[in-house]
Amino acid sequence: MQINLTEGNITKNLLMFAFPMMIGNLLQQMYNIADTFIVGRFVGADALAAVGSSYSLMTFLTSIFLGLCMGSGAVFSICFGGKDDDGLKNSIFISFVMIASVAIVLNILSFIFIDDIMKFLNVPDNIYSLMRGYLIIIFVGILATFIYNFFTSLLRAVGNSVVPLIFLGASTVLNIFLDLLFVVQFELGANGAAVATVIAQFVSGIGIFAYTFIKFPQFRIEKRHMKLDIAILRNISGMSFLTCVQQSVMNFGILMVQGIVNSFGSVVMAAFAVAVKIDSFAYMPVQDFGNAFSTFIAQNYGAGKKERISKGIKTAVGVSFAFCILISSIVCLFPQHLMKIFVDGKEVEIISVGVSYLRIEGSFYFGIGMLFLLYGFYRAVKKPGMSVVLTAISLGSRVFLAYTLSSIPQIGVTGIWAAVPIGWALADIVGIIYYFVYYRKKGDMST
Repeated sequence: MQINLTEGNITKNLLMFAFPMMIGNLLQQMYNIADTFIVGRFVGADALAAVGSSYSLMTFLTSIFLGLCMGSGAVFSICFGGKDDDGLKNSIFISFVMIASVAIVLNILSFIFIDDIMKFLNVPDNIYSLMRGYLIIIFVGILATFIYNFFTSLLRAVGNSVVPLIFLGASTVLNIFLDLLFVVQFELGANGAAVATVIAQFVSGIGIFAYTFIKFPQFRIEKRHMKLDIAILRNISGMSFLTCVQQSVMNFGILMVQGIVNSFGSVVMAAFAVAVKIDSFAYMPVQDFGNAFSTFIAQNYGAGKKERISKGIKTAVGVSFAFCILISSIVCLFPQHLMKIFVDGKEVEIISVGVSYLRIEGSFYFGIGMLFLLYGFYRAVKKPGMSVVLTAISLGSRVFLAYTLSSIPQIGVTGIWAAVPIGWALADIVGIIYYFVYYRKKGDMST
């Protein structure tokens, strides 16, 4: 179902467009969560730490081309909102070639520098070989992830968030089935989980590409669109690379935090591996709502509907706040139950550390919810550089405080957890102040 976000009831259309995105990305999280759950239950703590610790690295690597796809998606939405069909097709061609090239280079570099990356992450000796073997297999799926995310961004840019959900749902079910087959039945351990993930990624990537080509002829590139338009290239490059920087900086900061966590040993590593999955799973709906909000802003920005943008901002803030209150309540009330989904109840120490993390992070989800709205807004109005600034503030303060606070014996690992909401709050304050000062001064899209 395709939704035109430039018309109709704002709240209804935003929620109808956002809901499949929320479900889809929750399913996407299931790739690694399924690995974590099955490996944790059927292989052991060392394998759990190896698979879980790989999550931050893979999130960083995929965030590079994911950011490029999101930036291009904003350009697609603006072209679609402005009914510029030729501009849309030319943008699709240029962005695909550009992002595919980046993905291939990234894939090659990942294999070449795998040992250097693991040393940077302070991976303990007892899980080094396990994590290395898992990553070598997982790296094979990078190109498949790029293909899926590119066509997902394209379809979402024109208001279709259902088709990506269908393909992702199918591949997630396949991933879980293959996890059980390779890990439990064939006893292939962490490597079996990696193989299952890669196969599922290629199914979703190739599937959505074929479906888009067959069912959406309006996206088919003709020879006249296969040209280098400098103006379009500059527009796409500016949006895509700054969004890429924003996404990669965000996840590089998380990767640096992973290095601090690893220095506290395998118990904290295992607890963090599980808790961060729950954390990501919990606030994923507001992240996806922020992305849906970005598409709404971009389409209406392209159509020149400033009053609708102003109304949409008010709606989005209210909806995001309601989401966050609900999610925070669940995480703060049931952290032990959530940890025990992934960890055997006998692992008391791991559960205790994870509960501490979840209660601190879960109390402040509205901070990250607001930050996702700010990211989406600035990306949609062609100011992705502001998103980079906010990310640098959020992650820079998080990393600095994590290193500083965790080095104090009386605080220890709790300092790493506390640094996160502080970073969210600082970035929110700057983003909101900039919005009111810049847009009220300009008299454009203010509330």
